[in-house]
Amino acid sequence: MKALLTCLFALWLVGPALAVLPDEVLSDPALEARARDISSQLRCLVCQNESIDESNADLAREIRLIVRERLVAGDTDQEVMQFLVDRYGEYVLLRPVLAAHTIMLWGAAPLVLLIGGVAIAVAVRRRRASPDPAPLTPDEQRVLDDLDSTGT
Repeated sequence: MKALLTCLFALWLVGPALAVLPDEVLSDPALEARARDISSQLRCLVCQNESIDESNADLAREIRLIVRERLVAGDTDQEVMQFLVDRYGEYVLLRPVLAAHTIMLWGAAPLVLLIGGVAIAVAVRRRRASPDPAPLTPDEQRVLDDLDSTGT
């Protein structure tokens, strides 16, 4: 049983390494290392929380091949990344860029929570500050008593 668990654990650890197929590997070790580095920074658009280096999806394989083609063509790492962002959008990046639109996106949630907290605090304060209702006048009490006695 222990041997089976050890084998399963080893296969689980090796899984991401098996995503890159042998026919994808470049013959130049330096270019392959650059391709692996770039691939680890790109999101699989099918799996979403995996890099293309870890994913077995067909689209991830296509993107890995594009990365290698661009590197062989002489592109820098940044040019390869920009090509893929232009083609698939910023969502392809596992680590989003820090720009005005991303700051607004990340800042929107805390801002909404802050506004909601202020609204709740104001509502609670207003409820506590509202005066107790004034007691009934003798005429109002008499009318209420009359209604009560005729209703039963």
